[in-house]
Amino acid sequence: MSSYSVSAERPDYQTLNRRAKTGLRFLLAAITSLFFLFILALMIRAQFNDWESLSAPWNPLANPAPLWVNTLMLALGSASMQWARVAARKHHRELALQVMLLAGFFTLAFLVGQVWLWRQLSALGFYASANPANGFFYMLTGVHAVHMLGGLIGWSKTLLSAKRYANEKFSTAVELCAIYWHYLLGIWLVLFALLVCEPETFAAIASFCGF
Repeated sequence: MSSYSVSAERPDYQTLNRRAKTGLRFLLAAITSLFFLFILALMIRAQFNDWESLSAPWNPLANPAPLWVNTLMLALGSASMQWARVAARKHHRELALQVMLLAGFFTLAFLVGQVWLWRQLSALGFYASANPANGFFYMLTGVHAVHMLGGLIGWSKTLLSAKRYANEKFSTAVELCAIYWHYLLGIWLVLFALLVCEPETFAAIASFCGF
């Protein structure tokens, strides 16, 4: 029989915390690489003559009000996650859980708003196959939505396991969720700026980047 105690064999809290944060950093690095390649492809493809931006004056996103509403929902979700993060650090578990539920509500509202917008564009005949710009819009917003759904899986796991988590483990789980939400909000703001900017502005950005 081993002479080591069970507690000596198991990693301590600080080690587990570092491992969790390192794992999240690797995940975010992979997501960053994915979106960087997508944006690079967007910049290159937009230089062809058949590109017709959805933000052109005669197209639906010339008035991006629905996207502004969706952006507000995601920003409120991110702010709520930060609130929960602070509450969890202070061991106010009940408050943290309540605010996390609020963050989930705002995030679901963002996703519902995205689906509604896709349906509206489709109803107007702006299918993904109709123009390369349409295809990139659906692809970029869709991939972002998939990553948000992945975040909601982690969010739901944290909520369901909260009662059996020690304070430190619960605080770490909430912190990881908050970091992920802030990151995806940042990604969304970059995508939003690219997708709704005026065609002239987009051309200037592409030219500045050497495309």
